[in-house]
Amino acid sequence: MDEYTIGVLTNIGLVSFIAISAYLVLLAGELSFGQQAFFGVGAYAAGIATAMLGWPLPVAILIAMLLGAVAAALVGLPALRLRGLYFAMASLAAAEMLRILFEFFHWQVEVGGEPVGPDGTQGFRGIRWVFERGVEPVEFLALVWGTLAVVLAAIHLAERSKLGATVRAVGEDSELARSVGIDVERVKLGVVGAAGALAALGGALFAHHNTYIEPRNFDIMLGVHSLAYGLIGGLGTVLGPVLGATLDIGVLEASRAFAGYRMILFGGLVAILLVFRPRGLLDERFLHRLWRRA
Repeated sequence: MDEYTIGVLTNIGLVSFIAISAYLVLLAGELSFGQQAFFGVGAYAAGIATAMLGWPLPVAILIAMLLGAVAAALVGLPALRLRGLYFAMASLAAAEMLRILFEFFHWQVEVGGEPVGPDGTQGFRGIRWVFERGVEPVEFLALVWGTLAVVLAAIHLAERSKLGATVRAVGEDSELARSVGIDVERVKLGVVGAAGALAALGGALFAHHNTYIEPRNFDIMLGVHSLAYGLIGGLGTVLGPVLGATLDIGVLEASRAFAGYRMILFGGLVAILLVFRPRGLLDERFLHRLWRRA
């Protein structure tokens, strides 16, 4: 594969993590425009761990996921008292607050005679773990998609379990779920925390792929797109958000035929699907028909 194709495939994989995190919150019955905040937490945490503290990447990723889960839970505790668009706006406000905090975050140490670390709006340079260990782009692509495959398999198994049925029951009718003894608040908080950890995992890999991050990497548009990918791809399966990311980045963004019109086409696609396929291309009804024919 040429470098351009590798880059596009890597970006699809990286964005899929935050798209799946937004999908999980959707399954629990809430719209989140704030998953980019936890993506950013993971990126900064993992970058600090490897570039400044010299920790191995696997350890840095675990730390990033833990911090992402904690941050999401802290946001979720007050925000989950709200419902519908109120929760969506609260998640967006929290994400913007975190992004602004990144702009004020200054902490640098000297590594190899050069300052390395977050420098507010100037960004965080020198996240060179990949280069220092000679990891080739195709190898990093394999790392991203290998990790994504593990995540997809784990969520697929969870969806087929009692836990998955419980989450969907809460998402479809929280009052009915509560009436049969389900602790709705605890389930939603658990899903929000897991989604935060997953977004942070993607952010950790994103930081090491780009080697440079800055607060505006984690703005509102990343949150809007991550939510839209699930709505486009479908809420019937965890593959839906990956399909949505592939259609946007792999088809619209990567194609010269759509140059300059990507956002218009993307917005139009979302609008059309919300009218005719409100639960996306791979919705529950489509999958049921597919399995029945198989």
